[in-house]
Amino acid sequence: MTAQQATVEVFWTAFKALPRAAKWDILARLVADRQLRRELEDRMDGEAADRALREPGRIPWESLKKGAR
Repeated sequence: MTAQQATVEVFWTAFKALPRAAKWDILARLVADRQLRRELEDRMDGEAADRALREPGRIPWESLKKGAR
């Protein structure tokens, strides 16, 4: 485990130990940070796209391109 991973683990453990109200305070601050919120949204969008691409029965890209002509 790297030093950075160890730090993340310490912060995560401390966060989980907080009372519920304190957790919500931290989450509210994180959501209020525009840059961080954009990064989280981008990551979530990417993960949702990856899941959608793995779903069976999706329309092949080539078929979509032919229909757009």
